[in-house]
Amino acid sequence: MLESIRPTQGECVDVRRAGVLLGLLLTVGCGAATTHPPSPAPSGTAATASAAPPAGPYVALGDSYTSGLQIEPQVGTPPGCARSGVNYPSLVAKALGLAGGAFTDASCSGARTRDLTGAQRTDGGTNAPQLDALAPAIRLVTLGIGGNDAGFIDVIGQCAKESVKQTLLADLTRTPAAESPCRTYYTAENGQDQVQRKVDAAGERLADALREVRRRAPQAKVYVVGYPALLPADAAACTATLGRSVPAGDIAFLVEKERQLNAMLRQRAEAAGVGYVDTFAASAGHDMCAGESTRWVEPPFPAAGLAPVHPNARGQQGMAAAVLRTLGAGGRP
Repeated sequence: MLESIRPTQGECVDVRRAGVLLGLLLTVGCGAATTHPPSPAPSGTAATASAAPPAGPYVALGDSYTSGLQIEPQVGTPPGCARSGVNYPSLVAKALGLAGGAFTDASCSGARTRDLTGAQRTDGGTNAPQLDALAPAIRLVTLGIGGNDAGFIDVIGQCAKESVKQTLLADLTRTPAAESPCRTYYTAENGQDQVQRKVDAAGERLADALREVRRRAPQAKVYVVGYPALLPADAAACTATLGRSVPAGDIAFLVEKERQLNAMLRQRAEAAGVGYVDTFAASAGHDMCAGESTRWVEPPFPAAGLAPVHPNARGQQGMAAAVLRTLGAGGRP
């Protein structure tokens, strides 16, 4: 009886691929493993590209997309923060001629906005509150954070899980798979978008964080750095990377959610009177489904030694270029 509903060889490949995809995505966060202790106002016109690049001292704040998870060389302490010596803050500092005490990278993999004002425990030591690096003398601050607060990588993992379930169900019942099981999952409870609620809540915490940044470094030019494109607008471009097991509707859903996350970051930056660096537009065509020589973000099956669903060295260079263009310092780190 079961023989009559056994998947074809090609279908088995996609089911196995989806299973591997799920396993990888569910172990990936916006950073290394992190544990947290209990969680414990100026505004104005948003800054745009400066006529002259800001001078230091420069402090970089953020999560693993800032720190450069698993990109060699890994530098700084604690090692659990996974800071790369060629992450975008380091490249920006080099381009601006800032070294030594003129540049501090306080970013840490796995960071949430609460880790800006509270200590962050990682598997490789405890990172001091990131905002402790700020002082009235600081003249430039970049902040790349919010994805972990919104649970964005968790959303990707859940989408992979829903895709696996739908693929198996469709194979067993010989019925068409749902067009977007992940969208259904996140709207089924009451018809409201659960992901958008998380993004909105993250925005409230980011607003508080930006007020504190401005209070501690009142003379600094502050820039919120958005997230690069993880997936392409055309779902068909991902077939070779993700297979048929991830529905086109779910790829479109994830692109939509990342756009919403970046839109929130931009809106909160503008409301706080600080600048915004758009790395999403700059990374078009360089998502995880692009070729290995082109992509800025690694796919679930990354190149050796790199972190899945995170920027690679090329991505950090691209993000640095976007920051420098916004600063008015040219477009190449």
